[in-house]
Amino acid sequence: MTQPTSHTAPALTVLEQVRASYLRQKAGLFALQELGVVAPLLVWMYRDWGGVGGGTASVLLILLTLGLQAMRWRERQKRTDLGKVARQLNRRYPQLEESADLLLQPEEELPLLGKLQRHRTAETLAQIPVKDASWVNYKNGWITLLSGVAMAVALWFLPDFSNPVGQATSAAGISTDVNTPVTQPKAILPAIEQMHLRLSPPAYTRKAPYAVTTLSFKAEAGSQVTWRVRTNQAITSLQLALANQKPIALRKVAGQENTYTASITLTQATLYHLRLNGQTSDFYSIEVIPDEAPSIVVQTPKQYTEVLFGDPQHVQLKATLRDDYGLRSADLVATVAKGEGEAVKFREQRIPLKLSFTGQPRERQLVQTLNLQQLGMTYGDELYFYLQAYDNHRGYTRTEAFLVEIEDTTVVETMDDLSLGVNPNPEYFRSQRQIIIDTEKLIQEQKGLTQAVFQEGSNNIGVDQKLLRLRYGKFLGEEFESNIGAAALPEGLAEGHTADDGHDHGAKKEGSEHETKMGELLDPYLHKHDQEEAATFFEPAIKAQLKGALAQMWEAELRLRTARPKEALPFEYKALRMLKEVQQKSRVYVKKSGFEPPPLKEPEKRLTGDLSKVQTFQAQRKEKPAETLLASRQALQRVPQLRQGTKPTSADAALLERAGQELGQAAVREPGHYLRALQDVRQLTQNIRAGKPLCKDCLTRVEAALHRFLPVSAKSAQKPVSPGAPRKLAQDYFNRLN
Repeated sequence: MTQPTSHTAPALTVLEQVRASYLRQKAGLFALQELGVVAPLLVWMYRDWGGVGGGTASVLLILLTLGLQAMRWRERQKRTDLGKVARQLNRRYPQLEESADLLLQPEEELPLLGKLQRHRTAETLAQIPVKDASWVNYKNGWITLLSGVAMAVALWFLPDFSNPVGQATSAAGISTDVNTPVTQPKAILPAIEQMHLRLSPPAYTRKAPYAVTTLSFKAEAGSQVTWRVRTNQAITSLQLALANQKPIALRKVAGQENTYTASITLTQATLYHLRLNGQTSDFYSIEVIPDEAPSIVVQTPKQYTEVLFGDPQHVQLKATLRDDYGLRSADLVATVAKGEGEAVKFREQRIPLKLSFTGQPRERQLVQTLNLQQLGMTYGDELYFYLQAYDNHRGYTRTEAFLVEIEDTTVVETMDDLSLGVNPNPEYFRSQRQIIIDTEKLIQEQKGLTQAVFQEGSNNIGVDQKLLRLRYGKFLGEEFESNIGAAALPEGLAEGHTADDGHDHGAKKEGSEHETKMGELLDPYLHKHDQEEAATFFEPAIKAQLKGALAQMWEAELRLRTARPKEALPFEYKALRMLKEVQQKSRVYVKKSGFEPPPLKEPEKRLTGDLSKVQTFQAQRKEKPAETLLASRQALQRVPQLRQGTKPTSADAALLERAGQELGQAAVREPGHYLRALQDVRQLTQNIRAGKPLCKDCLTRVEAALHRFLPVSAKSAQKPVSPGAPRKLAQDYFNRLN
């Protein structure tokens, strides 16, 4: 039975149509998602938030999201082949009987039943609409789009929070339209119909002229401020009065009726007010924004960098340069130090930076590598460098010096440092006190030691005692131990030296008496070397004391060598005591020179209790109050009285006027705290002179401002000391003696 093959090509065409339709709908879904992401970014870029940096970031984000979506669609296109389309149709449409895969296989390779099933699947697939077979859920795309549009609308109506300078200028009432007038000019003075304040920033700010709509404002240092006032009537005089300066008369504008103007250049903060036909307006403040110096932040390298042997001889420099209005230039100053000692040579050079300052940018990122070999450095050389930057005005900043050193491998490292450690118990230089400590420690540890170890330890201490004895014996000429022991003991120092201590006391050699007499006869005529009695280091008394100490060391050594440390301790202590006495006696005392008072007549003066000629010392110091801000201090005392209902006088008006002049100095520095109080002082002065009732709130604000303005005294009250207290104390002392 032959099967028709006319359905094979149409079936494959249906699968391709389903695949193409599915990919188109997926592309539409990705497009909706992309629109939802791009919408708020477009609003951000249109509003120009963050300046050039914000717009650049928005463009980069848009391009990034477009690239991600294109990559997603390309990946989906690769994964969506005809086999996957067939499997998806099998899952969605049961009438295909899981046989859509047969349409992708060659008909010649299928068995008879496979050919029949393929024919039935082709007929069934032809009856399914392509649009239904390739349906894609657009729910996620519409949700993303609506969320993005809602966010874009919200950002459209939000203020420019990314520009703090813009916030400040908006709060200060700044308008880019130079013809915008000041709000409520009638509140300044009734005769003023319209008023314009125009600011022309200096060239270094690169800002266009703008208008100020409030009378108190901020301006850049060096700005030119122009007042233009139009009145509703003819006037005789109109002046602009600045703090501590001569009033400036406003000149009439040609061709405009009742219009006057004046200009000043701002160099420092000040207060000003207008005077029109004798009437005076309130005080208003002008704050000056100074031009800040450039800032340089160095991320790498550290303050000190050492290039070790084998490391690449280059240093990476990373830094951030910023300025409030614009950077003009920057450079790197490097100094190479070669040699050592007095042969050090220095070579300074300027290294150009790989930065462009075209357009005077406000920020630049510096990433540059310093090649030490190109700078002519070798092992042992040092590099000192610093960065400096200039802004477009007068600002200048330089960093601290950074040090880069290449390790010098030609220096021979000695082993002297290894021998500088301190040995707690030097072998040949132990003191008598240390020998006593070692002996007591050995006695305490005797129970835990074997007999052999104990004897060895005691013998080692005896060796230390011998070395110490020989060291002290050099001062007595006993280099060869020719006469050391009990025979050297002076009278009264041989206590405890008995006949059974191991020395030969009574035996004498034959002929010793004859030899002694012969030695006495020949002694004046002989030249003897290294004899004990010929030693002349000390006086005889000190020499005898030192010989006694050596004898005690000898006795201690004897008992230590025979493993009897307990019996050696008394001799060790006595030797130490005698050594301290020798040390004390060998000191030289010089009589103190200077005034020597006459001796007191103790029998006449002592314990008589006569204090008639003793006078108590009294120190008095009168401090005058500070002679500064007298008007403010007096006004601070007078204002509470006026607030309680005291009738004001013309003197009070004059006092408040002087206090207002002193308060104006603080209002220039801090207008937010003192400007309102200064206006209240002006109002109170006018009310007193006009005989009008005083404003209670004005008095309260003025009193608070004066409290804040006057400096706080650092002196504290102290209880005065009674002049009779020292005399009473002395009397109690003598009473207790009796």
